[in-house]
Amino acid sequence: MKKVLITGGSGFIGTNLLDHLLNSGHEVLNIDINPPKINSHFSYWNKCDINDIELLENITIKFQPNYIIHLAARTDLDGITIDDYRTNTIGVENVISAAKKIDCLQKVIFTSSMLVCKVGYQPLNNFDYKPSTLYGESKVLTEKIVWDNQLNCDWVIIRLTSIWGPWFDEPYRFFFDRVIQNKYFHIGSKSGTKTYGFVGNSIYQIDKILFSNTKNSLNKVFYIGDSPENNIEEWANEIASEVGQKIIRLPFLIIKLGSYFGDFLKLIDVKFPLTSFRLKNMTTNNVIDLSDTYKITKKNIYSRKEGVRKTIEWITTNKNNS
Repeated sequence: MKKVLITGGSGFIGTNLLDHLLNSGHEVLNIDINPPKINSHFSYWNKCDINDIELLENITIKFQPNYIIHLAARTDLDGITIDDYRTNTIGVENVISAAKKIDCLQKVIFTSSMLVCKVGYQPLNNFDYKPSTLYGESKVLTEKIVWDNQLNCDWVIIRLTSIWGPWFDEPYRFFFDRVIQNKYFHIGSKSGTKTYGFVGNSIYQIDKILFSNTKNSLNKVFYIGDSPENNIEEWANEIASEVGQKIIRLPFLIIKLGSYFGDFLKLIDVKFPLTSFRLKNMTTNNVIDLSDTYKITKKNIYSRKEGVRKTIEWITTNKNNS
C-alpha cells in the first residue's frame, strides 16, 4: 500500500483516479477546493485552494505521501488574459515547494496538456511549444517551471489528450448528449481523426507511469490517450448505434455559419454548442505519437466500443451530472 496525494481529485480525471487507487488498496488524500462528486470520496477530501501555499504545505507534510499527482488546474478556454490562468503556474510552484519538504516522496506527476501545441501541429521534441490558446500558454509555463525546478525524486510530465468517459464535462459530455438526443450532425465531407482517450484507459496509463521507475529516463513527457486514433464520424456513429439513433449529414457551409453564430453568442456570454474553434478542432486531424507511453503501459484496457457503452451507462444513471 502506498500513500498517494492527488491535487484536483474532485474533477473528472481525479474522480476516476481516486476511485481506482482506493480500489487498488492505496491510502489516498484528495486536495481540492471543490467537494468530491462521489459521496464515498468525502472522507478522503481535504478542502484546499492550490494557491494557498501555507495550507498546501501543512496538509502535505502531515500526510507524508509517497506519490503526488498534480491535477488541479483551470482547464477551460474562456480566459481573457494569461493572468486568468495564474492558478496553473502558482499551483505548480506550490506543489514543487511542498514536495521538496517530503523525504519519503518517491515520485511526482505533473499534469499538462496536448494544447501546449496547436491542434494539428506535430512538435519536434518536448521543448517545441506552439500553443494557440491562453490555456495552452499557461501549460507551457507550468512545464518550464517543472524543468527549471527539478526535484530530487522521480518526476514526469503527462500531457492529456482529449479524454472522455464517466464524470466528464464539456466538451465531450456535450458531444455524447447531442448524439444521444439525436441533435448531432455529420459535418459535410469533413471528419477529423484525432487522438482521444477513454478515461478508463487513461487512468490505467497514469497508474502504470506513476509506479514505473522513470528517474533516470531520458524521456520525462508522456501523452495520455488511446491508440489507435479515433475518427469523429465513426465514433459518433458508434454512440448513435448504441442508443438506436442514426446521424444525418448537413452541408459544411451551414455548420460553418452556425459556428459564427456561436462565436457571437460567446461574446455576450451565452453558451452555444458550436464555435469556430470547436469546429476547427473537430475537423482538423491531430494524431499524437503515444509510443513512449505504450512502452510502459503496453495495451488498452478497454476498446472504444466498451468505453462508449460504459459512458452511456453512466450518463443514463447520472442524468443530473453535467
